[in-house]
Amino acid sequence: MLDEATAEQLRAHGLRVTAPRMAVLRAVADLPGHPEAESIGERARALIGTISTQSVYDSLHTLTRVGLVRRIEPAGSPARYETRVGDNHHHKVCRICGTVEDVDCASGKAPCLSAGDSDGFVVDEAEVTFWGVCVSCQGAS
Repeated sequence: MLDEATAEQLRAHGLRVTAPRMAVLRAVADLPGHPEAESIGERARALIGTISTQSVYDSLHTLTRVGLVRRIEPAGSPARYETRVGDNHHHKVCRICGTVEDVDCASGKAPCLSAGDSDGFVVDEAEVTFWGVCVSCQGAS
């Protein structure tokens, strides 16, 4: 259900509270793993009834821009979203089923890794994706 806590998150990030934004944020938080936009849209529709696909994408873009949602893009997969933000964690992706799981930062605080000779470029985030085969898929083969 949509609640005041979700509305307050939007307000705290300077956003107008709208039913689509609340439903999309709640859907990302409710769905397991790192859902794709299609699954987020289905869940948002279950929460509020009608919401256009464009509104889902617009809401995801806005929520990502203000830092309420993080967008990840594993190679060969559609974008996925999560509400775990601000801690610069990484991800592991199963090559067989596409499951995405969080991996805590490999070394200390953000950005966890250094870019070597950065020529004055200030690095504030490092993105690492570990590829392999999850336990479920190992058991199935």
